[in-house]
Amino acid sequence: MEGSVAAPESEEQGPQRLQKVLAAAGIGSRRACEELIVAGRVTVDGRRAELGQRVDPRTAEIYVDGERVVTDTRLVYLMVNKPRGFVTTMSDEKGRPGITELLGPYIPARVYHVGRLDAESEGLLLLTNDGSLAHRLMHPAYGVSKTYLAEVPGPLPRGVGRTLKEGVQLDDGVARADSFRLIDQSPRTALVEIVLHEGRKHIVRRMLDAVGHPVLRLVRLQVGPIALGDLKSGRWRHLTRTEVAALFAAVAGQEKATGDEPVIREAQAEVETDGADADVEEGAEFEEPEQ
Repeated sequence: MEGSVAAPESEEQGPQRLQKVLAAAGIGSRRACEELIVAGRVTVDGRRAELGQRVDPRTAEIYVDGERVVTDTRLVYLMVNKPRGFVTTMSDEKGRPGITELLGPYIPARVYHVGRLDAESEGLLLLTNDGSLAHRLMHPAYGVSKTYLAEVPGPLPRGVGRTLKEGVQLDDGVARADSFRLIDQSPRTALVEIVLHEGRKHIVRRMLDAVGHPVLRLVRLQVGPIALGDLKSGRWRHLTRTEVAALFAAVAGQEKATGDEPVIREAQAEVETDGADADVEEGAEFEEPEQ
């Protein structure tokens, strides 16, 4: 199985020396972390850190060289390449295979799926128990884009991309693609890439159907800065520290603009209260409609 089990949570609770917290997060040795602090490259809760400072790794917002470092060992960040025929939910009343069967017993925490893919769609799915980040990644005001590869009936006439970018009328309003390009085509099929940040139900399928090219196959390739890459179908892995930092950077600075700060605090409170045992079904408020 791709990825390794997250490091077990430290038995030590409460404030700890900053260099110890950074070292535990994989930044470097304690000595190297001390040098980073002295050099002014570390901030805690928006202020320049000081050598010997004590922080609570569960609540402190720590940045190194402007990059967010997650030090709460309860938080898990994963990516899955969902195969066709699997449902996004952890369990299905119809008995269809779900994400749980892909993860197996390897995950030490219950996780939220950050947006859905319907059973017939495949590709990148992010999973986490970080409620506040999940909320921001799915909130349309944050503008986190999703990139899809779609196979549709061909040939594709000129002007389809322009029509999708200008907007097509659906039964629940106009939908617009951020970008669109033709990858390849034959007399019978065409392969296209479509990027958008909307999250309405089956939005990609409905948009392409509206221009006369219903989806034959749909794969999500990317969410924000995280790309599916060469992860094989049915496999999963932990996001790297750099990838997690990139997700935080993608949604940074929007809480005040959206008036979303109370929701973010409430979402994070679920993790702080329930820890790794937060049930995925309680994450419904963070769920994005199926694509």
